[in-house]
Amino acid sequence: MSESELVTDEPVHVESVEHFKSVVDRDGVVLVDFYADWCGPCQMLEPIVENIAADTDAVVAKVDIDEFQQLAGAYQVQSVPNVVFFADGEPKKRVVGMRGEDVLRRVVDDLSA
Repeated sequence: MSESELVTDEPVHVESVEHFKSVVDRDGVVLVDFYADWCGPCQMLEPIVENIAADTDAVVAKVDIDEFQQLAGAYQVQSVPNVVFFADGEPKKRVVGMRGEDVLRRVVDDLSA
């Protein structure tokens, strides 16, 4: 996958473990939203992560924990929503539960600095 394919103003829905690795193993900030379709707070977080994808340089990836249980396990996702922030391919920060857009933007800004 080329770098330009990852520059997007919309969240990237992870389609495989390999796809996940190609998204997070890049320069810059990647916000990974681990979610489940049945999770009400996850649905409330959806427009917030869409705004962050549209308004920042961060790449936003969405991982369905029911579909990708192995990724959820590898990143110790025990409850959702669970947002893991990667910087230059390494997990750096985690925000668990429904949080405001300002909280998530601050993490993106801090990791981008």
